[in-house]
Amino acid sequence: MTQKKVLMVLTSHSELGNTGNKTGFWVEEFAAPYYVFLDAGFEITLASPAGGQPPIDPSSELEGFQTTDTQRFDDDSQAKMALANTNVLADIDASDYDAVFYPGGHGPLWDLTDNADSIKLIAQFIAQNKPVAAVCHATAALLNVKQDDQYLVKGKAVTGFTNSEEDAVQLTDVVPFLLEDELLKRDADYQKAADWHAFSVQDGLVITGQNPASSSLTAQKLVAQITES
Repeated sequence: MTQKKVLMVLTSHSELGNTGNKTGFWVEEFAAPYYVFLDAGFEITLASPAGGQPPIDPSSELEGFQTTDTQRFDDDSQAKMALANTNVLADIDASDYDAVFYPGGHGPLWDLTDNADSIKLIAQFIAQNKPVAAVCHATAALLNVKQDDQYLVKGKAVTGFTNSEEDAVQLTDVVPFLLEDELLKRDADYQKAADWHAFSVQDGLVITGQNPASSSLTAQKLVAQITES
């Protein structure tokens, strides 16, 4: 059996609105899926809009947010080297991969929602009958993707960071938009579990997770999808 290839697309955005604080990708939302894919024997390619080292949300490095996966990442020089040298998103061709996964963190709200390269890439994966997965805020990358002149998420069961979770982290007035609201505006079948609980939903080729706790579950669904195909 040929080795499956999965692309992971990370944010390059580091400014948390006009707060003066930093954002980026959430470590757990990268590390957990990364090791699900690695342990499944997949070849992993990393990309970001700017290429190179994507910014890590400093909050995600705080002690209270560490997991066995983030600790494994801390000790993994190979993973850190790959992360420091992500490919430029514009150079990526969907036909080279079996699936794509978008880790969250607040960064994607700013630089992946309207990113033309990302939108085109996701549309290509769908057109090639390949799954697209995103967790937490990264579901925003699906908002402006169209298929047959309709928004990809229209009528689809999807999830992402909830309004109440955004309120809990006190960033409702900082983020450029509330993901739950925008998905509903696109007529998505938005679903959610209790705040901070692991929840992932699949609708055809689209797989989404609600929050950091949902990262492994979302990646596992992606593995199952491309292993079966």
